[in-house]
Amino acid sequence: MAAQRAPNYRLREAIAAIGCTYEALAKDVRRVAAENGEITQTNKSAISHWVNGTRQPSGRTAQYLAEALSRRSGRIVTKAEIGLGTHDDHGQDEGDPVLAATDLGRADVEHHRFLAIATFTTAGVSMPLAYDHEAASRMLRARTGTMLVGEEDVDVVRQITAAFSAADERLGGGHGLTTVTAYRADTAAPMLRGRFTADPIRRAAFGAVAELAYLAGWKHHDLGQEGAAQRYYQVGYQLACEADAHGHAAWMMRTLAHQALSLKQPHHCIDLAEAALAQGVGHVDGQTEALLHITHARAYAATREKPAAARALLAAEDALLREGGPQPSYSRVSGPAAGTVASHTARTLTDLADHIGTEQQHRDALVRWDPVKYKRVHALTYADLGDSLAAQVRADEAVAAWSQALTLMEGMTSDRTRKAITSLRSTLAVYQRRRVPGATELARRAREALA
Repeated sequence: MAAQRAPNYRLREAIAAIGCTYEALAKDVRRVAAENGEITQTNKSAISHWVNGTRQPSGRTAQYLAEALSRRSGRIVTKAEIGLGTHDDHGQDEGDPVLAATDLGRADVEHHRFLAIATFTTAGVSMPLAYDHEAASRMLRARTGTMLVGEEDVDVVRQITAAFSAADERLGGGHGLTTVTAYRADTAAPMLRGRFTADPIRRAAFGAVAELAYLAGWKHHDLGQEGAAQRYYQVGYQLACEADAHGHAAWMMRTLAHQALSLKQPHHCIDLAEAALAQGVGHVDGQTEALLHITHARAYAATREKPAAARALLAAEDALLREGGPQPSYSRVSGPAAGTVASHTARTLTDLADHIGTEQQHRDALVRWDPVKYKRVHALTYADLGDSLAAQVRADEAVAAWSQALTLMEGMTSDRTRKAITSLRSTLAVYQRRRVPGATELARRAREALA
């Protein structure tokens, strides 16, 4: 164990604040470890060594210590707060999704620049495949919080999520990001440590905070901050497991795969999409199932497995036609399922170099999305439509589609829209040399939008 050069004053102050003896705290740590299937030899001497800085907890013991302090203090205590975590730990505490959610939200507010440049990892895509949900659930259910949480508390989280989600579609991911993450860290995540009036309320609470985590991740994704987005999606998956280990958890698996595919990093995506289908099919409605199948299709197309991609596309279409229960809020957040399937069918066909099919699917998507409510979707779809038209050597139509995209993108704080504008500039330069009508004016607008 590496020695510290100075006492751990943060840990000392945290223990003093709750008025707990080292012996009692060591017993708590051993109890938390046992709940997670681990036997530790933590005693009062070990606590003393950690406080004095002569040693540090090994393995997952720091996490067990933070949990023990949290239970005694009645609030969330993170590893970073007691001097046993680094910036790299934010949102990575896989054993405890509530701590991870809180710590990640605090990092977003207090160390935003660090989190904004966090690295997306291909290994992180496969996190759900190795996640031990049962161990985390045992820890979470062992808590006895003091705050009573009811249906109204959960409804407030859902209402706030819905409001910011709607604004996100019109104004871009940069709008309200700090507010969303601060609310999640200070109010929504701590709610999960309370006492629930009934188990359905508990599941609903975890589901609501998981949806808020998804929104925070989506906003980071829209800003091009993919490492931060991935961390939020991972925590969202962990929380979703507590809410609904079948449907909601499968949806968050799909989210992690979707992000990787958008970044053209298909590693682990087929395995993850298959795992999502295995967990979700039979437990979700037809529209949600269709969204799982279409991600599966995209994963196959990204790895050039054309027959498998075609089968998955057909499965998505069949699922859309299947009658089932109501579509849950966690999958409604992506908009009308038929529109989403059309959009991702277009991206699947793009990877398969079917530009005519891509064009048709983009046009179908535009019809299925409300242009006011989903302004950003329309903007990006017009940009993609222009790309498919350009690939078919239909320059005049491509310029018209791109012009519509730029008009819709005005006033948005979105890295995805900026990338879409940047990507068309090289083609516009060619069109200008060929004197394609409207190309020069559109190139000017693109420069101004990026300025």
